[in-house]
Amino acid sequence: AEFSHNRLLLQFIEKKFSDLFEFEILEIKDIPMFNQDEDQSKSFPVQYMYNKLIRADGVIIATPEHNHTITASLKSALEWLSFELHPLENKPVMVLGASYYDQGSSRAQLHLRQILDAPGVNAIVFPGHAFLLGQAKEAFDAEGNLVDDRTVGYLRMCLTKFVKFATVAQSL
Repeated sequence: AEFSHNRLLLQFIEKKFSDLFEFEILEIKDIPMFNQDEDQSKSFPVQYMYNKLIRADGVIIATPEHNHTITASLKSALEWLSFELHPLENKPVMVLGASYYDQGSSRAQLHLRQILDAPGVNAIVFPGHAFLLGQAKEAFDAEGNLVDDRTVGYLRMCLTKFVKFATVAQSL
C-alpha cells in the first residue's frame, strides 16, 4: 500500500532503535506474483531481496492482517524466497505487525509463523514476545512516532531479546 502502518512501524524501529542493530527496510511491492510456470527467481527484484536477506544476521517481517491472514503480496514474496532460492533457511526471523483492530495482526502472525516454518522456508522463528500493535491509526503521532511509552518499552524489550536470539541462532 502507498501508506502502511506496518511500514510506519518499521520506520519507527529504524529511527528509534538504531542503537540495537543496523536496519534496512526492504519493500516487496516490486516482487512479481508467484507463478512456478514462469520462474522469476533471477529477476532483479527477487535477486535484490535474496542478496539482502542472505547477508542479514536476522530478519524482521511486519505484516498487516487482511481477511484474518497475511497479504497476497507477502505470501507471493515468500513463495519466491522458497521456490529456487532459500535465503530464510536457518535465518532468525522476528514477526510483528500492526492492524486497525484491537487484536493487532495476531491471526496473520500465526499464519506467517506457520509459513516460515514450512519445508523450503525453514526459518528459525523467534518464539514468544509477539509484538501486536492494535489500533494502529491512533498509535502514531504526526511525526510517525509511537505515542504510548509502554508500547515503545515493550517493543524495545522484544527487539533486544530478538538480537540475543539471533546471535544464539547464528551459532547453531
